[in-house]
Amino acid sequence: MNRNLAVGLLAGLAAALIGSGWQIASRHGVTTTLGPLEIAVLRYGVPALVLLPLLLQTGLLPPGLPRRRLGLLVLGGGLPFGLLVLAGAQWAPAAHMGVFMAGSVPLFTALGARLVHGERITGLRLAGLLLIGGGMAVFGTSSLADAAQTWRGDLLFILAAMVWALYTLAFRGSGLTPWQGAAVINAWSSLLLLPVLLAFGAPRLLTAPWTDVAWQALGQGVAAGLLGLVTYMIAIARLGAARASLSAALVPLSTALGAAWLLGEPLGASTLVACALVACGVALASGALGRRI
Repeated sequence: MNRNLAVGLLAGLAAALIGSGWQIASRHGVTTTLGPLEIAVLRYGVPALVLLPLLLQTGLLPPGLPRRRLGLLVLGGGLPFGLLVLAGAQWAPAAHMGVFMAGSVPLFTALGARLVHGERITGLRLAGLLLIGGGMAVFGTSSLADAAQTWRGDLLFILAAMVWALYTLAFRGSGLTPWQGAAVINAWSSLLLLPVLLAFGAPRLLTAPWTDVAWQALGQGVAAGLLGLVTYMIAIARLGAARASLSAALVPLSTALGAAWLLGEPLGASTLVACALVACGVALASGALGRRI
């Protein structure tokens, strides 16, 4: 197996597992002792401090990186994306995050690649999009009876997937290494967070149990903010945007199983069917299966 391919596949697998863990941790955090702003501080502030030496070398405005592309990187991989997910996690369970975000990312990535790079959407990809739509429909209709407000979180997850697809497409060809990209994105996200904190504050960081803050700092800042972002960017660099988004096929089921085990979320037949449909649809809609390795 080609070394680039092997590294890319391992990075994609790691990114998917870290992503599932981040979704579960986010749902737990915003429904217990912390709020979206407090978690955002840990998600972006911790890695920004860790990567500060690298940022001093790269700069907030990396040479040769167009400002528009930089804006898309920060929008899709930084604070706006994070706040959409954290706000949605207040309304909908973690399993919804896994299904709607993982399902929507390849959809928007495929559409973006079509508009930006002229990539064709083949029959396999169309079949994948239909499977994704079917999985989301199964999951959405089955959850309507459980919580009338869940749709708000589902909508925010879909919007988050849209901006993440922009980030996926923007990073390809940016010229940044994965670590440089993480340093720049987290630094800009922390700067954007400052005026929000000045206006609203993050009081729960001081009142929440220190164990909750420590675990969220580890899960949000180190695992998601550093390792998750870097492994996904490695997957994009080694596999391309389409194949990198294929890793999302693992997320629905792993998030649903993890949320059932750790958070006690119900795991019914409709959830398993939706996860299976979305996973198969993601594998097809990403376009990776139609390309030669």
